[in-house]
Amino acid sequence: MWSKSYSTTVSDLTADQVWAVWQDVNQWHTWQEDIDYARMDGEFVTGGKFEFKPAGGPRLQLELTEVRENSRYVDLTRLPLARMYDIHELHARDSGLEITTTIRIEGPLAFLWRKLVAEGVADGAQRQTDSLIARARHG
Repeated sequence: MWSKSYSTTVSDLTADQVWAVWQDVNQWHTWQEDIDYARMDGEFVTGGKFEFKPAGGPRLQLELTEVRENSRYVDLTRLPLARMYDIHELHARDSGLEITTTIRIEGPLAFLWRKLVAEGVADGAQRQTDSLIARARHG
């Protein structure tokens, strides 16, 4: 198993504001420059599935394996002989709202998919978080 996290704290946003951006999957492409689209027909709940197309990559089917409103969600990408989890968390701190993203990959071919996919996704976590914050601030 391999994982990498990025975290930042903001003092001018609430969990509700960030959660509103996260749960609007069909609008992710408007604030994430590295995806073509994300499409979800159902509810943003544990067990929900959505189609996701990274820029220059294949269409993927992702599953929400855990959703705790205004707190945490985890999406799963199934890869051949590996699973990649994208873990998004919100924590109230004295200094403000901490926003954390963790990429975790596990399975027999995790070492390969780490190099092919996971490290690139993890390296983009700061940029994605900055875009999320900007979107949450401006509605």
